[in-house]
Amino acid sequence: MGSMMENPRINKAGNGREHIRLTMDSLSQNEEFARVVAAVFMSRLNPTLEEIDDVKTAVSEAVTNAVIHGYGSRGGVIGMDITADTDGSILTVCIEDQGVGIPDVKTAMEPMFTTDESGERSGMGFSFMEAFMDEVEVQSEPGKGTLVSMKKFIGR
Repeated sequence: MGSMMENPRINKAGNGREHIRLTMDSLSQNEEFARVVAAVFMSRLNPTLEEIDDVKTAVSEAVTNAVIHGYGSRGGVIGMDITADTDGSILTVCIEDQGVGIPDVKTAMEPMFTTDESGERSGMGFSFMEAFMDEVEVQSEPGKGTLVSMKKFIGR
């Protein structure tokens, strides 16, 4: 078996960026898989252990949000795109679902806000993403889904 650099699913775009796209069912057990994929992909950028842990935590929160809040019990597909810029200093991770969407993104991103009435969720997912990543952008449309784009500046 060849190295990851030879994997046909990892593409070098014409501009030199490296990119991988993963689709997975919206199952809670896929959260760990997404974390590992992100960690392995970013390992070629020579990140610190802290940077790897930061990205893994943010990916975990974004995927969990898609599973729990985006789809709930109805299930669906989650997309994850990971891109490293030309010099390897910026890692971008995008998590996308075609779930119920978020009616008010600004309110949803406030610490402790949750739509979970069971009391099992803390409402800190977006806060954790913002704490562990350098940039977080959320785009959502009710009934159409949500796209969470996160950037981590490596080695800064």
